[in-house]
Amino acid sequence: MTSKIRHMTIDSADAYALASFWSAALGEPLQEDDHPGDEEALIEGAGLLFVTVPERKTVKNRVHLDLQPQDRTREEEVDRLLALGATLVADHRRADGTGWAVLADPEGNEFCVERSAAERAG
Repeated sequence: MTSKIRHMTIDSADAYALASFWSAALGEPLQEDDHPGDEEALIEGAGLLFVTVPERKTVKNRVHLDLQPQDRTREEEVDRLLALGATLVADHRRADGTGWAVLADPEGNEFCVERSAAERAG
């Protein structure tokens, strides 16, 4: 018998607040019994579990998420995520449309935004 990944757990200063950002970013709801101040918050549909820990993030992530927009362009998705509270960390977008953008969530966890499938096919 082998194992499977049940959740990807993300340490947080405020699990509910960070999970709320990712819930909006991914368009997936938080588990209905999660509330502000909870030590844990779950986005079941994305398999992301946020847990409050006392330590702050101090170094670059060893693992990060790569997002691919489903119904908008990479540029539109970057703008949307910035409006939700993300920050631009590094811009690897190229004039020919290739590349990606590195953003950070409100607690500084890096993630990438790639081109949509439609942009890749075009």
